[in-house]
Amino acid sequence: QVQLVESGGGSVQSGGSLRLSCIASGYGYNRNYMGWFRQAPGKEREAVAVIGRGGNVYYADSVKGRFTISQDIPKNTVHLQMTNLKSDDTAMYLCAADPEFRTLEISTWRPKYWGQGTQVTVSS
Repeated sequence: QVQLVESGGGSVQSGGSLRLSCIASGYGYNRNYMGWFRQAPGKEREAVAVIGRGGNVYYADSVKGRFTISQDIPKNTVHLQMTNLKSDDTAMYLCAADPEFRTLEISTWRPKYWGQGTQVTVSS
């Protein structure tokens, strides 16, 4: 089992920045890959960024150049630094983890473990 707890969400104006954090616990192999999804009301859940334990990173096209995923392995923590936020970024952001990421295509990643989410609201 893996437990994931997010923090760092909030409200910000368009163009602003936020940093999300996800603290993980549980068997390390089950979180070889960790990432962030988001879900806005009425929209499908969307993978935003994934990071492998070796440091490889993957981003959705919609956030490339604005979001940065990073990890602190000794602290079992993954961060998502979000800059130049737009109103379209408003969503519940969920941390996720899985032992595998076989396709290396972010839109097809289906992680097994999920956090409860943290709300991000961007006002224009």
